Amino acid sequence: MFIDEATITVKGGDGGDGIVAWRREKYVPKGGPAGGDGGHGGGVYLVADPNVNTLVEFRYKRHFAAKNGEHGGTSNKSGRSALDLDVAVPVGTLVLRGGSVFADLGEPGARALIAKGGRGGLGNQHFATARRQAPRYAEKGEPGEELEITLELRLLADLGIVGVPNAGKSTLLSVISAAKPKIADYPFTTLEPQLGVVRLDEETSFVAVDVPGLIEGAHQGAGLGDRFLRHVQRTRVLIHLLDGMGTPDQVRAERAVIEGELRASGLHEKPRLTVISKMDLPQAQESYAALRQEIPGLMAISAVANHGVRELLYAGWRIIQETPAPSFAADESPRIDLTPVEPFDVQRDGGVFVVSGPRVERLASMTDFDNDEALGRFERALDKMGVERRLRELGIAPGDTVRIGGVEFDYS
Repeated sequence: MFIDEATITVKGGDGGDGIVAWRREKYVPKGGPAGGDGGHGGGVYLVADPNVNTLVEFRYKRHFAAKNGEHGGTSNKSGRSALDLDVAVPVGTLVLRGGSVFADLGEPGARALIAKGGRGGLGNQHFATARRQAPRYAEKGEPGEELEITLELRLLADLGIVGVPNAGKSTLLSVISAAKPKIADYPFTTLEPQLGVVRLDEETSFVAVDVPGLIEGAHQGAGLGDRFLRHVQRTRVLIHLLDGMGTPDQVRAERAVIEGELRASGLHEKPRLTVISKMDLPQAQESYAALRQEIPGLMAISAVANHGVRELLYAGWRIIQETPAPSFAADESPRIDLTPVEPFDVQRDGGVFVVSGPRVERLASMTDFDNDEALGRFERALDKMGVERRLRELGIAPGDTVRIGGVEFDYS
């Protein structure tokens, strides 16, 4: 089963909580705070694995979460940090978030951090000062990132074979490589992309892909082409195979359809070799004679008779060597900027004052609101950041609700 698209949810591990503890040893009076820090949560990475061919695994498992960090211990012992979670995906996988490219795993072994693990909370040992020598609070662990992403597989091939249904694409692939695609005398025999390794000699080889036949409107969902055109986006050269069984007018019309679909899909700038197939048949020979002056560089082959195939492959190989491999640059940085120009934003949503911003939300998520000392530290931090002043400017009154991330509390 060939699956080339999947939507999954990934979550980094939560950081472990720091703890409140005290040094208690014989003959050591007033030992002081000794609460250890929590361990960091594991991150979720996607890794391009050459041994994985499709995204079929993600049809059955859609949630991937790294383990949480362990809580801190007594005697200033830090909790163990969790290991990162590596999720194997095929080479050529694009990671999309909100319609934008988040990461491109186009090379074997490429590794991308998708969901960052949370930082471990600090134990009470870190909050001791000359004035506060016995802090009775510690930080909670930071929650790990959680997000939904879409995976799109774009096969890695150097040469792509495109054309109308039944143009002879599968026959050509079976002749030039060891691939065994289904071949029959009816349209849409190929229902999924087929890859094959083409060997010109002992030291020269490249990968070719045959995609299902295209019809008019393929880029809008007609036929099968809209799903599989993406698999020729990484190719360096295209072979546009024309069905020699048609009359010259039919060949012209079919060529115009394919050229239009390539243009609509943003593939029209790729180098192309235009080839008429089935030259072992009289009709194909007549069409070639009528079109050779009209279509610049038109080549002719018979895959069955192995006529002109070698010349075609060497022409394709020359273009492959001259054309750099395309890549998909990420549209945005995968990581959240924790130091924006505006550290926070305050909006009024009905009777609720919503405070947002990475720094202030992280502070709220790591505060133990059941601890009075921790709550006092939280309030002092908000005042120092200017949140309290902004709330007063917006007319907040005692008893109004304030929401920061997933935390709500009454203002006083």
